[in-house]
Amino acid sequence: MTPDVVAAHYIDDYRLELVFDDGKKGIVDFYKFLDKGGVFEKLRNREYFKNFSVSTELGVLTWYGEVDVAPEVLYSEATGAALPEWVER
Repeated sequence: MTPDVVAAHYIDDYRLELVFDDGKKGIVDFYKFLDKGGVFEKLRNREYFKNFSVSTELGVLTWYGEVDVAPEVLYSEATGAALPEWVER
């Protein structure tokens, strides 16, 4: 099971430092998600991007409960851990 996000801190630009419930932490640059389109388009607005929260219920980072990134992807991006095989790349 992938560790949950327990805290997040804005660094600069589109970068956030994430802390996971297994004690690991790392910086994720969300700029790469902007080209995915769809709901990720909202993240282009820097003020929207800065207004994130951590859903303690789901263990994910979210923006207004509308946009989130799978915890497996966040953990891999932040720690360098391999993605599970079932995760779509």
